[in-house]
Amino acid sequence: MTKISRRHVLKGGAAFAAGSTLGAPMIWAQNIKDVTLRQFGTGVSNLNEVAQKVKEDLGFTLEMTALDSDSVTQRAATQPKSFDIADIEYWICKKVWPTGNLQAMDTSKIKNYDKIVGIFRNGKLTPESVIAQGTAPHTVGFTSGPNGTDFVQEESGWMTLIPTIYNADTLGIRPDLIGRPIRNWSELLNPEFKGKASILDISSIGIMDMAMVVESMGEYKYPDKGNMTRDEIDMTLAIFTEAKKNGQFRAFWKSFDESVNLMASGEVVIQSMWSPAITAVKSKGIPCVYQPLEEGYRSWGGGIGLSAALTGLERDAAYEYINWYLDGWVGGFLMRQGYYSAVPETSRNYMSADEWGFWFEGKPAEGDITNPYGQVMEKAGAVRDGGSFYDRMGSVACWNAVMDENQYMVRKWNEFIAA
Repeated sequence: MTKISRRHVLKGGAAFAAGSTLGAPMIWAQNIKDVTLRQFGTGVSNLNEVAQKVKEDLGFTLEMTALDSDSVTQRAATQPKSFDIADIEYWICKKVWPTGNLQAMDTSKIKNYDKIVGIFRNGKLTPESVIAQGTAPHTVGFTSGPNGTDFVQEESGWMTLIPTIYNADTLGIRPDLIGRPIRNWSELLNPEFKGKASILDISSIGIMDMAMVVESMGEYKYPDKGNMTRDEIDMTLAIFTEAKKNGQFRAFWKSFDESVNLMASGEVVIQSMWSPAITAVKSKGIPCVYQPLEEGYRSWGGGIGLSAALTGLERDAAYEYINWYLDGWVGGFLMRQGYYSAVPETSRNYMSADEWGFWFEGKPAEGDITNPYGQVMEKAGAVRDGGSFYDRMGSVACWNAVMDENQYMVRKWNEFIAA
């Protein structure tokens, strides 16, 4: 019997019968092309190139809306009929999942489920790994069953989000303007960079960066940075409010573009940053480093969630999309921005040996390394900031988090921004 790929079937007009990953009802190619799925999420992964490739490979239309993290949280929690697919981070899932606006996903329908990295399944990158503080993805990744609105700590066969993308975040620096090594988070508050530092204005993420700085300064050791007491929140924000009043910060950014512009212009020389923002600055020919720091990384992970209202053909198309997403093309695209795929091994099929060596294995580049748009970012001989996948993801100190005292923290954060 000739093996027909599911993608070929969708494009070619045949039906694939029960017993495929999705089973009945059969999907017909002429029906699928009439499907439009509405996806929203942050600008990190809501990329036009992905929507174009979905149309090309799967035949249906993906409408994407990119919002900032706080707007994503609000929409997922309050407007369940306004979307089909929520592309969200795991800390956001902690706020949204209990509302019942998303549906549990059946892992038996996920073709590459067994290849998903351990971080998302049991919290461990390797069997020896220590699970970092904060909202680790596996702690909010599974629910008790098809109608679950709870979180369970074991692989239950029902996921809240199907993981897609993640990274180890650190501070971005302009080495040409700083002119000396930067090794610690505490440098963010070094008076040497007065008026040239920046932190991101998304409370759930920013407070974790602050905690990394406070510990690095030797001011305090948190029992759990990801779940602070009110006193710890007050102490953390007091340190940063004092720095703010002393003129330490040039700006507070909310969007990817703002962080790129602050860094590329040289107005800021050290700040909270995201990997593709570093990529974007380097693509302009401006030196920018995602600096590995002695205290480790602040990490985050994202995944795809389905609206509770999604059923029938549209839901089948959404599972088809998720399987396609983990099949490697998107992973390769995201890896060239410095992210990681939840199923790294499939991404390898869409990258050159040199790209894989550079981005994943931490090997020196043999030739030019380009971003997803073909612009040269690194020359031969360059090594990725922080090294290999296992070096970087193995040095995660905390995950972006939602605390028990979240409302209090947000109120105090807003006071800090207004101070």
